[in-house]
Amino acid sequence: MKVVIQRVSKASVSNVHKNEVVGEITKGMLVLVGIKKGDTEEKVLQLAQKLKKLRIFEETEGKMTHSALDLQLPILLVSQFTLLANTKDGNRPSFLDAEEPSRAKELYELLISEVSKDLPVETGSFGEYMNISAELDGPVTIVMEL
Repeated sequence: MKVVIQRVSKASVSNVHKNEVVGEITKGMLVLVGIKKGDTEEKVLQLAQKLKKLRIFEETEGKMTHSALDLQLPILLVSQFTLLANTKDGNRPSFLDAEEPSRAKELYELLISEVSKDLPVETGSFGEYMNISAELDGPVTIVMEL
């Protein structure tokens, strides 16, 4: 699993074909999630805990000591298989490492379910063409692989 976490002042995701906003948050985290072949439910549960407890929000002295869970901030979760692009050979990315859509959706929905037990969660449209708008805060961007 590969994840890009961005601290945002606001973010939204729109379904291009339906021309509608499907997920929108104010201060919180935008999380792009790439699920690869072989990822398990256990990894998803680990990621859910890590996202909730990752201390990337500042206190008054400017140190990143607070988590989304501490501050009850929302998370915008967006499935993005292109994070798993392999660009070693040639100029056209290969996505062979990305999980099959039905299994990826199952794991993505588990992630949504686990995070939403403790925090507000918004999402993109799985498997759809989307536009993402984000106002990065900091910027703070973290790439994580599990």
